[in-house]
Amino acid sequence: MSKSTPHIKPENNPIAETILLPGDPLRAKFIADTYLEDVVQFNEVRNMFGYTGTYKGKRISVMGTGMGIPSIGIYSYELIHTFGVKNLIRVGSCGAMQEDINVYDIIIAQGASTDSNYVAQYGLPGHFAPIANFDLLSRAKQLADEKGAVSHVGNVLSSDIFYNANKEATDKWRSMGILAVEMESAGLYMNAAYAGGDVRALGIFTVSDHLLTHEETTPEERQTSFTKMMEIALEIVE
Repeated sequence: MSKSTPHIKPENNPIAETILLPGDPLRAKFIADTYLEDVVQFNEVRNMFGYTGTYKGKRISVMGTGMGIPSIGIYSYELIHTFGVKNLIRVGSCGAMQEDINVYDIIIAQGASTDSNYVAQYGLPGHFAPIANFDLLSRAKQLADEKGAVSHVGNVLSSDIFYNANKEATDKWRSMGILAVEMESAGLYMNAAYAGGDVRALGIFTVSDHLLTHEETTPEERQTSFTKMMEIALEIVE
């Protein structure tokens, strides 16, 4: 692994074909410390920690991506095109938009709507719908059911905006059946689609807060308590 980019410098440490991508680099460290064996750190550029180890005999990597589509767009593009990563599984938190979803429920993103202009770079003659890989999606739902997790499959919003000046935005997205809001998956799904059929992507989320009831978890809980989501992601690729 002598290759490097401006943002990822493995310095001869391996990066697996399957990688988990939390936004928070400390969540990446938690996953590596808690679940992986024979761990090596392959990245620390900009404190965006990346690790590779084994989980039940499978080589798996985990790396932080930061916040927002521009950030995950950079890291996922480099992981795919420079380092040959094939399975990219985003694990993160989200804000629920529907009444039948509760804090700590798991959401599996079948599709990722967005208010981002990231798709403009492809010059498509219409609207592109970023979707997850079906094999990863169906496997994640199966594992969630086996683990007794409350899970929902559907469309999420990958928003560029955390503090939105448009106070009607949430209600409009909610009326279209959007389950929850996060900030990265649409960019990840587009990068995977652009790379071709052998690159697969999926977003799995734990509900950290609710936009209707205003329930929320603490930063510490978001970093260390979303274990079912992490275990599902680690076991998806057989």
